[in-house]
Amino acid sequence: MSNTTSLKHTSTLPAASTNKAICLAEFEQFRKDLFDLQNVFYASSSMALLVILQGVDAAGKDGTIRHVFNSMNPQGVQVTSFKRPTEEELRHDFLWRIYPHFPAKGMMRVFNRSYYEDVLQPTLAGTLDEQGKRHRYQLINGLEDHLVRNDTIVLKFLLHISKDEQKQRIESRLTKPHKRWKYSPEDLKAWERYDTHVGVYDDIIKNTSACPWHVVPADKKWYRNHFITSTQKNSLDSLHLMYPTS
Repeated sequence: MSNTTSLKHTSTLPAASTNKAICLAEFEQFRKDLFDLQNVFYASSSMALLVILQGVDAAGKDGTIRHVFNSMNPQGVQVTSFKRPTEEELRHDFLWRIYPHFPAKGMMRVFNRSYYEDVLQPTLAGTLDEQGKRHRYQLINGLEDHLVRNDTIVLKFLLHISKDEQKQRIESRLTKPHKRWKYSPEDLKAWERYDTHVGVYDDIIKNTSACPWHVVPADKKWYRNHFITSTQKNSLDSLHLMYPTS
């Protein structure tokens, strides 16, 4: 997706020519490759990796973490979930709660939601005006540029699902016992404002390009996992890292 293409006109499905069996086989190989790449990444301790997962409710952020990152050594991968800000966090600027969680060199950190929620949620609530939103975009672009200049790879994924798929996933939380705990009455409200939610993400993507966004067609979980694993593998491969010699 380019910065001029809206999410409304971006498919949430893989290309018709995509072969599921091939993707599943490649996914298993990529997971093995990532295990090896992570070992070198950790041993060299010359770079850090930050993975940001965003998406509408039920887009699959938890499932992505469970399937994509469970092949790695947990000593080198940490996950941080950002919920609604606490009273203490609201007493500071919106980035204050984020800083302690950026990865050190040699480490990989996954943000399940991120500082982008501090643009998304107040925009949806009508508490962040256009000037305030532009100011936050400026700060986010500056932050991500700072991270890159300090040897942190930033991979940003928007898990893009359709409105119909979102509804099905929300409804499954009511019918499947192992998902029931995830359900909240707010889920259906989130589905009702799907179009507004996606519109805000359009604006975010177009205005936070210091690090590029990867829009993931995420209606099919097997393709979502393949896409993210492949992107991460290619990013680490491109570093050509080596084990320390002493």
